[in-house]
Formats: sequence, structure tokens, C-alpha cells
Amino acid sequence: MTKAFLLLPLLWLSNTLGAQTKPSYAFDFGAGKTKKNWLPISPQTIYSDKQTYGFDFGTLPQFVNSGRGKALKQDAVSSNAPFYFSVKLPEGNYKVTAYLGSRTDASNTTVKAESRRLMLQNCATKPGQFKKETFIVNIKDRKINDQESVALKPREYNKLDWDDKLTLEFDGNTILYALTIAPAEDQVTVFLAGNSTVVNQDEEPWASWGQMIPVFFKPGVAIANHAESGLTLGSFLGSRRLNKILSVAKPGDYLFIEFGHNDQKEKGPNDGAYKSYTERLKLFVQKFREKGGYPVILTSTSRRAFDDNGELLFTLGDYPDAARKVAKELEVPLIDLNVYTKKFYKALGVEGSKKAFVHYPANSFPGQTTALADNTHFSPYGAYEISKIVASEIERQQLPLNKFLKNKIFFDPAKPDSLDSWTWLASPRADFLKPDGN
Repeated sequence: MTKAFLLLPLLWLSNTLGAQTKPSYAFDFGAGKTKKNWLPISPQTIYSDKQTYGFDFGTLPQFVNSGRGKALKQDAVSSNAPFYFSVKLPEGNYKVTAYLGSRTDASNTTVKAESRRLMLQNCATKPGQFKKETFIVNIKDRKINDQESVALKPREYNKLDWDDKLTLEFDGNTILYALTIAPAEDQVTVFLAGNSTVVNQDEEPWASWGQMIPVFFKPGVAIANHAESGLTLGSFLGSRRLNKILSVAKPGDYLFIEFGHNDQKEKGPNDGAYKSYTERLKLFVQKFREKGGYPVILTSTSRRAFDDNGELLFTLGDYPDAARKVAKELEVPLIDLNVYTKKFYKALGVEGSKKAFVHYPANSFPGQTTALADNTHFSPYGAYEISKIVASEIERQQLPLNKFLKNKIFFDPAKPDSLDSWTWLASPRADFLKPDGN
């Protein structure tokens, strides 16, 4: 196959936006015939500096071929173990469509993007059934302009969220026969600003609501998570993350703001809930409104702290109250996660609520030699339930974003989903590593 032919799909699907051309891709997986004008993906298609798309991190699924039907559906890749596929792409929003299923076998697929963002969950197909599932992935880079860039923490340099490619993780019993990726600049972008309770946690068993929320939205919305562990409103500003958001935000986009856990540790003369925290929160709202966007304030998630009588302790001082007052004064929508997460923990109980947090005995994960008892950061189950609270509030408050929810969601945190009904397939990419955080 000639080099000129391999370039044909890129030219056929390319999309010019102003002075910049963002490529589109159409991949045909399998060892059989390749659909005309689609790029063939074989066992030799391994991502590298020279090969700018392919299987990544040493993972490779099996290649299967039924020999029946048209080129696209007669062959596929199949795997019961996680595998990764990466494509080098510039910053932006992309519409990704996964073509799943086969003529002979059942499948059940979960897809995560970049740093473990949940995009598709438990998509099942029966033998002879084929599905096309589309979702929107935002990828970002550090650059703000020719003089400025985001000041990353050392731990962020190896995160998939900040590299120069789009990475998809396929989990479960996956049968993937094709994949398309195309620029999607017409999406409403929801930017997330926050700390480790919001960030895309890169490593198991930590998770946040910010990396779970994409699964609730259909195409039309892109989630751009700019949160990072350990940050306050002040350090978010100081590391130029708000500047980064403002540099790419467009009228009609949203900014969800949740801070407080680390802000309460600041003890300077001008610090405090009703001083620097309030002033900076107002600044975030003002700056984003100047861009024509819509800010939304969220109070901080509660910590898991019960007294001897099984009652939840209040550990965040005046910060939730300050956030409520700013939202009221500036007429900004408020999602009161502080209240809702307390209801959630209370419903689970003193012992049961540990399942929503990073509480695991030693050796639950590779390299984890000691028990984990973290009452601030969430397990995947806890993060998912909190993201469901956020999605439910978007629906209940009738924020315009609600038209992009896959389903109407009316979730009562006092009646959480049973852990028995929850399935999470752990991501294997990196060795066990505890993240920085609150």
C-alpha cells in the first residue's frame, strides 16, 4: 500500500478552521479487507513519534475476521483486557464514534478518554448486533499565547490530559471494528475549575466527579476539566489556569467552580472565606461573564467525618456559606454539593460511606503495601454518585445544559445507588501512585 493512499483518508476528512487545519480520521480495525478511503489498523499499527496513531502503552488486542459481509464489519479487534489507542491531535473538541459488535460474538465495552474520563459505560451488544456510540472528548495543551503557558505541577507532566495526543482506553469484553475522530468546534464547552475532588485523577483507586460527568452528556457538550489537586482559587489564578480557560472559551460556554478544601488552609491576613475567597470567586464569575459565558458555583464536597453518635461533622468552616452568598449576590446558579454529599454519606452510614472514599486494605492494588484510609478523596463509586448529583441538579434547576443530558436524571442522594449494582474496570496504565491532593 503506497504512502499516497494512506494519506487519502486524512485529506478526505480534513476540516479547516481558520488558519489551522485539524485532521479527521476514519480507522478500519482488523486483518481483513479495508473499507475504501479508511485507514487500516493492523497489529503493526503501534503509536510512536513517527507513527502518530496506533495502539499504545504496550497493549494489543486480538485481531478477528469472520470473512463475511462488507469490509468494515467483517473484521475487528477483540479483547477481554484493557487496551489503549492514541492519535496525535491539536487542542480542541473532537467527536469520537466507536463502532462496536460482531456477527458472531457478544460484547460489553466501557471507554475512558485521556486521564480516565468516563465516556461510555457498559455498552452491550448481542451476537449479530452492531452499535455506533458517539461522544465528545476535549483535549488541551499548556499554551495560552506566545508569552504565556500554564504552570504545571511536576505530577502533571506525565498525565495524559496534558500530552499532545488523544488517548482512548477500551475496557471490558470489547469488540471494536471501526473508529472515527473529527473536530467538533460547535460544542458547548463546560470548563471545570477546582481541586482534587474535581480533577481527572490519573491513578487508581482515586477518582473525582469531574472525570465521571462526561458519561451523562450526549454530543453537544464537551467537558474540559482544568482542575488540579491541591489548588485554591489563588493558586489556580497564579498558575494561569483561569487565563488558559479564558483564552479558549467562547460565548455560551460554562464554567463550573468548586473550591474550598485547600482555601481554608490559607492563613494570611487577607485570607478567609469572606475575604480573599469571596473576592477571588467574584473575579472568576466576572472574568467568565466578560467572555459571554455562564458561571456556575458549587460548594465544596463534604469530608467524611462522623462523631461518636454517627452524625456528620462540619469541617469546611464558612467556605460553603461564602460560596452561597456570592452565588446569591451575583445571581449565579448554585449546586450545593456540601449539603448533597452529606445526605449521600449519611444514607450510606458510618461504615458504608467508606466505600465512597479511598478506603482499601493493603495489597488491593499493585504496589500498595499499606492500607488506605482517605476521607477526602473519592473511590470511583463515590465519584460517580457525586457526578450524578451534579447532572441531576442541571436537570432540576433547568440549566440550558439539560437538553444535552442523555436522560432526564432526578437523583436523590439520600437514596444512592447500591454498590452491588456498580461496576468499575480499573485502569492499568501506570503503577500504583498516590496523587498529591488535599
